[in-house]
Amino acid sequence: MPETMSQAVGSQIAQDNAIKAAIDTIVAQVNQHNSTITDARPAAEGSVSTFQSMLDRAAATKGRPLLYPMIGSGAGNGPLVELADGSVKWDMITGIGVHYFGHGHPELVRASLEGSLQDTPKHGNLQSNFDAYRFSELLVELASRNSKLSQCFLTTSGAMANESALKVCYQKHAPAGRVIAFKHCFMGRSVTMAQIGDSAGGRVGIPLTTQVDYMPFWNEKAAEEVGGKTRYIDHCCWKLQQLIDRYPKQHACFIFELIQGEGGFNVAPREFLVALMDICKANNIAVWDDEIQSFGRTGEMFAYETLNLGDYVDVFCVGKMTQVCATMYTDEYAPKPGLLSGTFTGSSQDFSTGIRILEMLRDGDLYGDSGKLAHHHGQFKKHAEALAAKHPDWFPEVPYAGDLVGGIGGMMRLTPFGGDQKKIAAACKACFDEGVILFWCGHGPHHVRMLPPVPVMEDSHWPKVFECIERGFAKVAG
Repeated sequence: MPETMSQAVGSQIAQDNAIKAAIDTIVAQVNQHNSTITDARPAAEGSVSTFQSMLDRAAATKGRPLLYPMIGSGAGNGPLVELADGSVKWDMITGIGVHYFGHGHPELVRASLEGSLQDTPKHGNLQSNFDAYRFSELLVELASRNSKLSQCFLTTSGAMANESALKVCYQKHAPAGRVIAFKHCFMGRSVTMAQIGDSAGGRVGIPLTTQVDYMPFWNEKAAEEVGGKTRYIDHCCWKLQQLIDRYPKQHACFIFELIQGEGGFNVAPREFLVALMDICKANNIAVWDDEIQSFGRTGEMFAYETLNLGDYVDVFCVGKMTQVCATMYTDEYAPKPGLLSGTFTGSSQDFSTGIRILEMLRDGDLYGDSGKLAHHHGQFKKHAEALAAKHPDWFPEVPYAGDLVGGIGGMMRLTPFGGDQKKIAAACKACFDEGVILFWCGHGPHHVRMLPPVPVMEDSHWPKVFECIERGFAKVAG
């Protein structure tokens, strides 16, 4: 806590022993309740009609039924989440990657309670308590270990973090107005980000005013067909240079999802990314690293660390597991006053839990060859490959799909049923009914994906998860 606060009333609240004791009691009591949740289970007797009423009310306000019949009760234990009907599911998608430390984590319950003591639930650019700046300070400290990123702007969603990044790139390279992105990228749901994201369904009815040029992402099968890695990389570099020559000095940035998320958990080798980034540097085009989904889930905390690309990164975005979303940039890309602002930056609990999450990522045992990410990716792969070996008819070879069991670290995917979109969606919903929450990704082929809460996973969990998956897949396989 800053020295200037030592005599402040806020400091007295934060250091009050009675309040600390009360928080200790609440955390212990909540943990005691959550610890009774130990496995998946069906809905409680007599809860069906009440739960259906809740689903109907939710659908009425949303204008359509929920994708999954899922409303939480507010309780959970690590990778297990309880729904309002008393059922319990293995949560292997964690809110598309938001709940990285699972459900009911005592450290995050504590941090949230501490955040709730503050005088206002929301903070912004005009008035904020110090936690917002401490979060930014810690994120910069971690990011700058292996990059030139030095400044941070906070916002309320991943899409807005991307909007801020685009503004920074536009301003730096004005009047350049074009952007380069990979095929199958996903950027968010705002008007501009929906145009950049390579999903036709996400931009139906939206006027296309943003000028986007798409580049192919890495594809192992395609590389084999053209004669190997080097020839594929050379082809992609030629294509990039063609775009630059066609629109000289008109590209403000190249958006790099180093590991594609919604696009299919696609992974590229370092040589491929370096070759494209070298061309960007030679042509004064910003290298923008979007890690909103991949941050914290690869071999190191930052995907650019995993791939040793930190020196190339000019602009960077993070969100999801951090609770607070942020745009970062080097000193060279620092925007002029007035470009970035906004009423809200986040809630008190966003910052208190976000700080604690960054600390736990920094101080835990997740990263490196012997870390939990590598270990649990191995566990996932072992059980997924065993499932494919047991039911080979569920896992036919899919052209250009890559490995049927793939991903990296905590980004895990498998490709049953030939990657057929309808069957994949049906399989995920059947698995939900059987006790495990999964989701899908990719644009054809499609994949089943997992973003499990790796820090709280145990080896004994995986057989139970895959028992649910096997039952769910069997329903779709017929």
